[in-house]
Parts: sequence; C-alpha cells; structure tokens
Amino acid sequence: MRETHDDVIRAKHLPKVGQSVRSRKYGTPWRVVEKKEVWLNTSDDPKTGACRVMPAIYLCYWRVQDGQQPGIGKMLGYAYSLHDNTFDANWELLN
Repeated sequence: MRETHDDVIRAKHLPKVGQSVRSRKYGTPWRVVEKKEVWLNTSDDPKTGACRVMPAIYLCYWRVQDGQQPGIGKMLGYAYSLHDNTFDANWELLN
C-alpha cells in the first residue's frame, strides 16, 4: 500500500495552522502559520534505478514574541514524513 499525505498527518499528530508549539530544546513558543503537502526525494529504486519520492507535510512556524505582529520576525520550516520522528523530538503542542 502506498503512503499518502493523510497517513503522515494521522500518524504524526501534526498541529493545524494557528496552533502553538514549544521548542523542546530552547523552550520558545512558535505558531504554525502554513501547512502544505510536499514530496521528498528518497534513494533510487535499487532494482530499476528510478527516482522515488515519499509524501511529507511541510509546516512553517513563526516565533511568537510579545509586541510583535504575527508573521513579522523569525520563521522556520520543516517537512515531516512517516519515516522520521523529528516533530516529537523537537516540538510539544501547547493548545
């Protein structure tokens, strides 16, 4: 069965746009401002040599700071697939 973008969202429990998260490393609050479906390149198929891709969800975060308007300031973006645990390792949901 082929993986889909919906599988990534369900399995990783990713936040929705507008939800806040906190960096586990620095403790800083961030808000999800963009969420989109993307494709990540993987290693070529060893049998055919054909290029392969896997579904992923790209999240763009804006750092929440007192006195700053939304979208102004530091922003980060990451793509999450079924084959990594980087969201749980680096972020915790706040709301």
